[in-house]
Amino acid sequence: MKLVDEAEITVTAGNGGNGCVGFRREKYIPLGGPDGGDGGDGGNVWIEATRNLNTLVDFRHQKAFRAQRGEDGMGQQRYGKGGTDTVITVPVGTQVLNIDTDEVIGDLVNDGDRLLVARGGQGGLGNMHFKSSITRAPRRATPGGEGEQRALRLELKLLADVGLLGFPNAGKSTLIRAVSAATPKVADYPFTTLYPNLGVVSVEPARSFVIADIPGLIEGAADGAGLGALFLRHIQRTSLLLHLVEVEPLDGSDAVAQVRAIEHELAKFDAGLMEKPRWLLLNKADLLPVDDARALAERIVSELGWTQPWFVVSGLAHTGTRDVMLKVQAFLDEQALLAAEAADAADAAHAAAPADPAGG
Repeated sequence: MKLVDEAEITVTAGNGGNGCVGFRREKYIPLGGPDGGDGGDGGNVWIEATRNLNTLVDFRHQKAFRAQRGEDGMGQQRYGKGGTDTVITVPVGTQVLNIDTDEVIGDLVNDGDRLLVARGGQGGLGNMHFKSSITRAPRRATPGGEGEQRALRLELKLLADVGLLGFPNAGKSTLIRAVSAATPKVADYPFTTLYPNLGVVSVEPARSFVIADIPGLIEGAADGAGLGALFLRHIQRTSLLLHLVEVEPLDGSDAVAQVRAIEHELAKFDAGLMEKPRWLLLNKADLLPVDDARALAERIVSELGWTQPWFVVSGLAHTGTRDVMLKVQAFLDEQALLAAEAADAADAAHAAAPADPAGG
């Protein structure tokens, strides 16, 4: 299924039910007091993440969601039934934004995560609440409150460990075919990849990671040029970027200039992306003699002043790809270990912190 990664919807919570004006009417009790019950609360609207979905395509057809209204109160101090909540399911990795304020309301990154996006109106009070020594027979009740209404934008950010980036025809789709079971379209013209592709790379049993093939970027992508602007957000969640460039571009362009152009777009879109670990993969080495490919790669790395890991590979011939994937897995394992140690240290510090003297 093609990935649809953005949608706009309107959510409306249920109104609260009205309070009831009622009086007790029983035989032998001619002056029964007020007994009007309260209205029920309106239903809420929730957004819930599920791993069973992978696109936002359903929201192209349904854009409005409404929760149930609360029932009105009734006599004999009977309360109205609360409205049923509406639960909207979205893929894991969906970010929810308020269109009016452009505020991020929540980020659903785990299966089962829930977010309250519209609260139902409170039920109105029945007249039994307004009796007093002065007002024995109040004929007053309050209406139910209105439910919240919001216009929301849903943005799906792929939850991949590793992101592939580079110019069109850099060989990203071929590489992801070589290292995973994903089968993105491959052809000898730009913009073959129109939608992000996810592949699971399994280096050995019980050790794997998810790699995302992002559509090719071009200069001006951060400002909306080409296809890449729509998908730059997907690399924000990755732990590692693999930057592919042809060791000798077939169109005669300069590999160093291509790398610099992509760096410029990353920094323009989100300066934090430049802080991510980024390894350089000099691809399509199978088109040159081994020594020539190595010499060209070393020249590119030298001109860039590259300080992070770099590799000479061929996605088509599978040359060097296994070694890169093993190193990627080792890197991710190390990152996971560091994160676990940091979490343990934070928990220990919290447990050792002295109790607040004012709290007793």
